[in-house]
Amino acid sequence: MSYLKTAILLAGLTGLFMGVGYLIGGATGAVIALVVAAATNLFAYWNSDRMVLSMYGAHEVDQSTAPDLFNLVAELAGRAGLPMPRVFVMDEAQPNAFATGRNPQNAAVAVTTGLMQSLSREELAGVIAHELAHIRNHDTLLMTITATIAGAISMLAQFGMFFGGNRDNNGPGIIGSIAMMILAPLGAMLVQMAISRTREYAADDLGARICGQPTWLASALAKIANAAHVVPNPEAERNPATAHMFIINPLSGQGMDNLFTTHPSTENRIAALQQLAAEMGAHGGTLSASTRGNYPRRSPWGRPSASRGPWG
Repeated sequence: MSYLKTAILLAGLTGLFMGVGYLIGGATGAVIALVVAAATNLFAYWNSDRMVLSMYGAHEVDQSTAPDLFNLVAELAGRAGLPMPRVFVMDEAQPNAFATGRNPQNAAVAVTTGLMQSLSREELAGVIAHELAHIRNHDTLLMTITATIAGAISMLAQFGMFFGGNRDNNGPGIIGSIAMMILAPLGAMLVQMAISRTREYAADDLGARICGQPTWLASALAKIANAAHVVPNPEAERNPATAHMFIINPLSGQGMDNLFTTHPSTENRIAALQQLAAEMGAHGGTLSASTRGNYPRRSPWGRPSASRGPWG
């Protein structure tokens, strides 16, 4: 995603933010909203990654506390031609993952404990490669900033319910306020969806090429999608504006592949990966011996170990 498209997206969200401000407070409200939007954009650029990681209680790990995971990320980052990102683990039962950061030099990959416990080594490699593809494609800045501003738009729209008329206009009124509460977040969501859906396909394709085996990622997507329907993610439910950051929609009740979903349908993504696997042939890349040897076949990440840290 180019910086020009990022700027266009932010301009659109800022315009929507100003529009809500105008409905609440007339011209003065629009100016205030513009100032707030500018401050939000600047703050999100520098801090949105830390905010999202903190929101999900992610803790950083390294080679001493989680050598298997860390080494796997390091090898795949090398294949992708990327600097080593920071690695985080979220204490969350739902298997899922996301990447964040304003650029490849300041990036992070976060995975849940549920993901580490439910996937094989190869499947986890596919997921991490997908997240590294987002970093290489510069999607992470776009994802974190849109999550921050979309959340701000939703809060501003709800705040507007407490306002009546003003000297510049008559205010939105009851019907207008209800419409604003629905339409403003919907507009922000549609901007997110239009970007997220295309970027997921692109990250699937590049991620499959990074790890060398599209079927690894396809198998992981199937497992994660099935689990996401039955294993709730409470923090994601409280912060739906961040849903588009995850590899699979973490919210309950995910719908079909249409305009209103945060992600393309898993079936369509798997089909695209299977087609890519056929094009690449049966023999793709494999992981190095250094990352192969430490993973039991059935339980690749094992149980927490007091001597090596929780994910060593």
